[in-house]
Amino acid sequence: MKKQIENRADVNFLVNHFYDKIRADEEIGFYFNEMISDWDAHLEKLTDFWETNLFGIRKYKGNPHAVHNEVDAHFDEKITANEFGIWLNHWFQTIDEYFEGENADTLKRRARKMSTFLFMSMFQHRQKESEV
Repeated sequence: MKKQIENRADVNFLVNHFYDKIRADEEIGFYFNEMISDWDAHLEKLTDFWETNLFGIRKYKGNPHAVHNEVDAHFDEKITANEFGIWLNHWFQTIDEYFEGENADTLKRRARKMSTFLFMSMFQHRQKESEV
């Protein structure tokens, strides 16, 4: 039987195992490996993000839309829905590998919504930049 996601330690475990997969992915790993210089700090920030998202604990401070728009600009606006799909597949696989239950399902739904919002934000940002 798999574990429920119950606390920050579980979220941290998930985030770390998930990003191990992302960093090793041949199709999207380079986006992360090129942009992130301090992985420990980044993983801590992402643990804050998902802990805030799941448990309502206000630890996360940041602007995911602005950060992802910067990354997209850095890579000449080459990020597509495909990259977000790969990201989501790794997220779902990592959750399914270690966890089950309501919070696991919630994190899947929220990641799906978040990836859509971030991709649409990048697309809109590209439109604004082309008008300048």
